[in-house]
Amino acid sequence: MRAKIKEKDLATGLRKLGLSYSEIQKQVPVSSSSLSLWLHKIRLSGDQKFRLFQKGEESRKMGSAVLKKSRIDKTRKIISETSSEIRNLDKSDLMLFGLALYWAEGSKQKEHDPSKEVIFGNSDPAMIRVFLKWLERCVEIPKRRIIFEVYIHETYKRTPKELLSYWSALTRYPLGRFKRVYFKKNKVSSFRKNRGIDYHGVLRIYIRRSTDLNRKITGWIKGVQREFLGKV
Repeated sequence: MRAKIKEKDLATGLRKLGLSYSEIQKQVPVSSSSLSLWLHKIRLSGDQKFRLFQKGEESRKMGSAVLKKSRIDKTRKIISETSSEIRNLDKSDLMLFGLALYWAEGSKQKEHDPSKEVIFGNSDPAMIRVFLKWLERCVEIPKRRIIFEVYIHETYKRTPKELLSYWSALTRYPLGRFKRVYFKKNKVSSFRKNRGIDYHGVLRIYIRRSTDLNRKITGWIKGVQREFLGKV
């Protein structure tokens, strides 16, 4: 009993100095419920409350940083493990992958407009490179028929030379294949993340004299649909 009274007196004195429960428990090894029972009537000064608030904020930030690092480490581990599961892809795999990309991002043949040429656009550099590989290896389009245009919001404006140099280096196509940079004037939503030095706009890939190729692509995609979904 005497030891308990001694612990209570020490805890009370530390609380009056403005220490938090966790700080007190380092010197008085009792449960949080005991501390709450002993200390709940003690009033802290404004300065003491502010110090505890700052300490709590620092703890929360530290906890958030630890949690974020844990999530990043977990994400990297999963990506590393699963990426190794994809291997030995061949031309037929590339064919299907390219069709899926075009199905999602390419210009489509329509009943009211059956003469669309092949146009593909995206801002993802890796996707652009894979699509170009598909055009060259699976569809066997001569490079001379491939031209490019860049679309970027005026908010993130760079000089045309900077943008074209970036995309030319990435695609390994000469600057002469890039026809124009369009600066879009419409307002950009504030939640967009693709801004700053890493944003280079959308690259659109055009294939000259490609109306029949677009019709073929439409047929190939319908073939994929039929294989997975039955009659379409």
